[in-house]
Amino acid sequence: MTPNTPTKPPLDGVRVVDMTTSYAGPTAAMYLADLGATVIKVERTGAGDDARSWGPPFADGASAWFASANRNKQSLALNLRHPRGREVLLRLLDTADVFLQNMNPAKLERMGIDAASVRARNPRLVYCAMSGFGLTGPDSELPGYDLVAQARSGLMSVTGEKGRSPQRVSTALSDVVTGMCAAIAVNAALVRQTQTGQGETVDVSLLDTDLALMAPRIAAFHAGEPEPAPSGGTDSVLAVYQPFQTADRSIVVAIGNDAMWQRFCGVVGLPELAADPALADNAGRRAHRSRITECVARSLATRSAAAWLTAFAEVDVPSAPVQTLSEVVGDPQVIARRALMPVPGSDGDLASVHSPFRLASLPEPRNERFPDLGEHSGSVLAEIGFEESEIATLFAEGAIEEPEPVETERAEAVS
Repeated sequence: MTPNTPTKPPLDGVRVVDMTTSYAGPTAAMYLADLGATVIKVERTGAGDDARSWGPPFADGASAWFASANRNKQSLALNLRHPRGREVLLRLLDTADVFLQNMNPAKLERMGIDAASVRARNPRLVYCAMSGFGLTGPDSELPGYDLVAQARSGLMSVTGEKGRSPQRVSTALSDVVTGMCAAIAVNAALVRQTQTGQGETVDVSLLDTDLALMAPRIAAFHAGEPEPAPSGGTDSVLAVYQPFQTADRSIVVAIGNDAMWQRFCGVVGLPELAADPALADNAGRRAHRSRITECVARSLATRSAAAWLTAFAEVDVPSAPVQTLSEVVGDPQVIARRALMPVPGSDGDLASVHSPFRLASLPEPRNERFPDLGEHSGSVLAEIGFEESEIATLFAEGAIEEPEPVETERAEAVS
């Protein structure tokens, strides 16, 4: 078999029960689904995942945020307040390889779906608990969101314009990276599960993720660096490593070593800086950062961004335009990598982003439409052994929710 021969995805045959809401947990489950896992999204009856209502924007009633983190999944709408609803969940977990949840620990214990209880029934289960602050510590039961984690981790304290108030990184950074971290840990646990038959309890939190993102800044501070503050896009260690305004727009320049500094000075017409022994290494450039940036800013303001980017590319100096999203979606590299995936049946109104990995053995990404609430309730129960009459009773009792009828036009579009 050649490296590019299509084959089964690596997580083919792995069953994941995803009982998370909002964004971090659904992202983790989506990445597992992208890798071939069967992901059953367990949602509360009535409203479903909180993110279903996050908007606008909505397209044909669907939240763009929800669609971006829930492709390749099935939806089971389950009433966990109903005794038989909890029975259904436990029976489903008995068949699962992975369980992801982001509920309050006390509530989990009351419902009998904490790690100890569930893994006593199914010792091979990989139980992934996702939370704001982790399973241990004085704040383990506090609710957590991306904004809270960015604030508490110190991430906001170093983000923003110099001399201005701290800012949140303006995307769901904590959520997305926490989802990645959970997917990494779950995959590692699945390897051992395959080898030994034993499961694992995985503990992932937004705060721990953001602390990991802050690792270089924390390490520098711990080693004696002054308390960092917002610096307008400059780097705390490297110089020059920041945005500049050209004659027509902003670009960034990233000088990563001394040889690159010499080449950069030659391109921007500042030979006196290249020859200055005080600026020969990064420590010197950092000490004289303000003098350097003033000179560089004057030079870069004389030509267009396109001219500078071409010149820097010719001498291997990393640089890029600061693109708006309207430019990002049309970026030739983004298009060539097929990074944006239209949601099936949405007429191009919705798109999700390709997972940040590609496998040579799977040239075509899995891209199934996000599920409607309860769309697969009946089929999931049938698959795990419920009789047709039992399923009908569960629907009638309100333990599970029947999906809304799918419009014929959309059903044909996604089939």
